[in-house]
Amino acid sequence: MCRAVLSFGLLALLFCASTKPLLAANDNDPSVKSERNSDLAAQLGILFLRDSTTRIIVERGGKTYEVDLATEQIRELSEPSQNKPSDQAAAPSSNPRPSSSTTNPPSEAKKPTERYYHPGDDFVFALPSGRAIEKNSWTINFTHRFPYEAAFTGPARGATLLGFDDFSVSSFGIQYGITNALSVSAYRSPSIIGRPIELGVRYDFLNERHGPFNAGIRFSVDGQNNFSRNFTSNFELLLSRSLGHRAQLYAVPTFSVHNRPVLSAETALTSPPAYQPCQQALANDVPASFGVHPCENTFSIGVGAAIDIRPTVALVGEVIPTAVNGTELGIHRLPFSLGIQKKIYHHAFTFGLTTAPGTTVSQRIATRAIFLRSPDSDLPSDMFVGFDISRRFP
Repeated sequence: MCRAVLSFGLLALLFCASTKPLLAANDNDPSVKSERNSDLAAQLGILFLRDSTTRIIVERGGKTYEVDLATEQIRELSEPSQNKPSDQAAAPSSNPRPSSSTTNPPSEAKKPTERYYHPGDDFVFALPSGRAIEKNSWTINFTHRFPYEAAFTGPARGATLLGFDDFSVSSFGIQYGITNALSVSAYRSPSIIGRPIELGVRYDFLNERHGPFNAGIRFSVDGQNNFSRNFTSNFELLLSRSLGHRAQLYAVPTFSVHNRPVLSAETALTSPPAYQPCQQALANDVPASFGVHPCENTFSIGVGAAIDIRPTVALVGEVIPTAVNGTELGIHRLPFSLGIQKKIYHHAFTFGLTTAPGTTVSQRIATRAIFLRSPDSDLPSDMFVGFDISRRFP
């Protein structure tokens, strides 16, 4: 009897020892894992796109959605996918060899998502992109411009890092979405450029998903010396149009009432900027030979573009010609900017070259020439570096 029990125990140990490697091998088998993942994806209604590592398709309640994992954007597809995610997810387990029936539907499911562009920032560089501001969301914007040293002209700039070592015009702004269409904003630039504070309200009345383009209107008032003098009222029409999902064009006609020349502080930063009364013939703190007026109504039409060269990297550019009364404010050449933008999560970082030191609505039309009181300092060779940073909450 003892021999029988002992023999049975030895056989049981041998059986367990022999089956354990098989179970471990089965758990580590990629084909088994793939089959399990496919079954789970089918149960959850998830479709993995073969030609994308940042997007997936999800079906819920009879509707199809695209989820962009890189930008955390979720949008409903205007056209449903031809096959359900469960069919596509289960395809690898039922037929390990990909065929035309298993490769075409994912591409077809992705086609509806290639219609609209999602800007990474609220600004192209200084021009507004018209990016939608969601209800109860906050957006913080930082801008830095280094206009006192041209990046590529004069003595070798390597030692000063293309002007980064010089003085910066650093501005800060915040926006809040009251609704998905209505938002308010506040923005301030430093004493070196007149310490203006800008307060604005914006309303988006057209979406290109339901019309030919995106459109919104924005009204703002800015006052220098911390909103105490030299006030300017601005009326903007924000227009944008997607060229597929990788590019977008922008146009921003802007009318400014009682606009002022954009001047760099020549005395201590603690001193307030000079008064620029509209009834005066010539502007204060500017050589009379320049013939600059202290106050004029201006009209400009800014145009820009953003083109994705990678899913999270875009090239941006803008130009802002002033059609009415630009010369009277010392603007003899149109400001322009070129840059590259990186989009990560709810952040965006844009590095670029520009000839415009100002970033408020009224000041973005001016160039480095009037800012430095040097008429020939806004040539393309006089471009200087700058960058923008934005962060959206939540």
